[in-house]
Amino acid sequence: MANVKITELGAITATDAATDVIAVVDVSADATKKITVSNLLTTPVETQVTTQARTYTAAQRGDISAIAVAAGDTTKTLDFATANNFQLTLANTGSCELSNPDSLTAGQSGSIFIVQSSAGGHLFSYGTYFDFAGGTAPTLSTAADAVDRIDYLVRSATSIHCVFTANYS
Repeated sequence: MANVKITELGAITATDAATDVIAVVDVSADATKKITVSNLLTTPVETQVTTQARTYTAAQRGDISAIAVAAGDTTKTLDFATANNFQLTLANTGSCELSNPDSLTAGQSGSIFIVQSSAGGHLFSYGTYFDFAGGTAPTLSTAADAVDRIDYLVRSATSIHCVFTANYS
């Protein structure tokens, strides 16, 4: 088996986690060692990846999730598991509440762009998890096509610290 290329090996479709082994080369000891599949499974991959410090050499980015706020919408709930950045385009005829988001994870941050329609004048309020400086929710720019932005940092499962900036061009 030592002279077989990896590309020539067959795929494993099932494994006995307790008895199947994987060869590992320990370069510092100049030795080949074996580990069982069950040893690999004792620490989930998610833990192995998220508990180590990382240095990034390229920009980390994601999409801006576009969310329409339709004429009849009275509430809109964002799912923070789907994106960090959102763009809400308002077309609501009455006031609409940005409800407390789903899937909050402490440390998540991002931006929420709030865009008025070409008619403007749309109103917006915020769920109780949104915390603004001074304890007062901001008032949106209401001119046609106005763009406001909320930058946020999730502090806990029930607290999102927000900074509001109005009237981008």
